[in-house]
Amino acid sequence: MYKKLFFSVALAAAILPSLAQGQIKYSVSGTYADEGKKVYLIDQLTDKAIDSMAVAGGKFSFTGTAAKDAFMAIKAENKNWLTLFFNDGTPIFINVSDSTLKGSPQNERLTKYDIEQNVPISSFSKKVSGMSEDEIKAHQEELMEEMKKLMEGQSAFANRIFKEERQSLIPLAFSNAYFMDNGIEAYDELVKEQTAFSNHPYLKKVKDEVAEMLQPKDSQKTAFIGQQFTDIEMADPDGKMHKISELVGKGKYVLVDFWASWCGPCRAEMPNVLEAYNKFHDKGFEVVGISFDQKRDAWVKAVEQLKMPWLQLSDLKGWNCAAAPIYKVDAIPDNILIDPQGKIIDRALRGKALHSRLQKLLGE
Repeated sequence: MYKKLFFSVALAAAILPSLAQGQIKYSVSGTYADEGKKVYLIDQLTDKAIDSMAVAGGKFSFTGTAAKDAFMAIKAENKNWLTLFFNDGTPIFINVSDSTLKGSPQNERLTKYDIEQNVPISSFSKKVSGMSEDEIKAHQEELMEEMKKLMEGQSAFANRIFKEERQSLIPLAFSNAYFMDNGIEAYDELVKEQTAFSNHPYLKKVKDEVAEMLQPKDSQKTAFIGQQFTDIEMADPDGKMHKISELVGKGKYVLVDFWASWCGPCRAEMPNVLEAYNKFHDKGFEVVGISFDQKRDAWVKAVEQLKMPWLQLSDLKGWNCAAAPIYKVDAIPDNILIDPQGKIIDRALRGKALHSRLQKLLGE
């Protein structure tokens, strides 16, 4: 009996080598009204098409083998939308025209979630695309506020999915927004929890991509990490001169925050900085704002509107600000985090990444 069993296993491995290596069959078919246009089957892990075909008779189909639970997508020519799914062994049918999918309960829920989170984004994009350049300029502040709320909505949506779908692979599709909001440190927590998706290679791919996105790509910028700070002297809104050394190197962690009143992303990020300040200030955290403004009135008004209680400095020289060449600031928002001894220990901390870093340094 043992010899027969060994022979059967060996034969199966010889005939079906791909399946023996954790590969399973996929069957993806669907409809698309644009006759003759190409439809692509994409591996989300590599971002490459693994198969393609021209629509014939309004239909397309793909069969083959791929890794079990591989994260895949259908992309049709002339359509920006990706229909996402997991290779879980259940045949997939996709209507490209309305982006709906029939398949396993997991893949059907994924499609439902994907459409749900895309509705406000599509609506905003349609609204902006219908505006003239002058209209966009005239309503820039309102549009930035709307964009900020959209981003907050995306983060809240991703956090909800990561909470409700712990035992499925669905959170992988929203992991970019999740890491942008919670910081890449959240990856380690997910692995510790051993969620259904924590060991999926796509999760690590997204974590690495977000980490690269959040860190300055200019080696001249990252070179400051590990170095002692260089002092800066500028005036506060009342014209009184201050040096950042009044706070830096005095036993507290200090965030030197580079921003400007005219910078939409800076204003969108400021509530997050304020939240961190309120949470960690009593534990030894300070903030110094360095504004790249040119107009004092706009600078002072923004400080009041955003309710920033920390020291604010500026030389009102815009991009010729004295801090720019010292710390290689060529884009804002930007910041440096300095330890109690005056050593720069991090840069470009935004969103939940700032909170995660301070939590590790100062506790809950």
